Amino acid sequence: MMNLQEKIKEIKTNFRLSMNGEASRSMREKGLVYKMNFGVEIPRLKMMASEMGKDHELAQALWKEDVRECKILATMIQPVDSFYPEIADIWVDDIHTMEMAEQVCMNLFQYVPYASEKAFQWIAGEAEFVQVCGFLLLARIFMKGAELNERSENEYVDQLAVSLSQNNVRVKQAALVSAKKYVAHDTLRRAKKILDSIASFKHSEDSDKKAIYIEIKEETEDFV
Repeated sequence: MMNLQEKIKEIKTNFRLSMNGEASRSMREKGLVYKMNFGVEIPRLKMMASEMGKDHELAQALWKEDVRECKILATMIQPVDSFYPEIADIWVDDIHTMEMAEQVCMNLFQYVPYASEKAFQWIAGEAEFVQVCGFLLLARIFMKGAELNERSENEYVDQLAVSLSQNNVRVKQAALVSAKKYVAHDTLRRAKKILDSIASFKHSEDSDKKAIYIEIKEETEDFV
């Protein structure tokens, strides 16, 4: 039976065999910069994850590798029941690309029992990708039709308005995704609350703010 390091070595060998130089180069050109990137496509990583099964020890070791494919594979094989909140905080601090933020929220974060708690904590954070993960995680939660109580909704809408007003493109992008998912699962009330919170965007001289207002409005045009 292979030990942990032998398993990781074999996994990296499989990455090399599946290496896609063109995909790796394209990612770099789009700003998805990793210390090492084999350009292995997501369907191939899903297949590898399916063959491996869930494995906490291996997932934790893979996440520590500064390799794109190792980290994505880690999000796919990490068992939910042993992924404690303190580990989630360690992982989220180690995210530096939109791709990784999307993958970890889709493959892992959305399934943990404390997802909502962490999402609200992260959207109020200071680090760029911590905020990004918070909003992307909320988007996943909203896609499941989750309801917010009045206090949580007010907290979300307030933080959303702040984030959409920032100059950070990635945070704004993630915040907008969450807003569109939130209004998509309700009708008039949610839409009006969000649009009211960014009412100044409607006639702003900032073209980006105008575009954000219009995009959310169009998402809700059937009932606003």
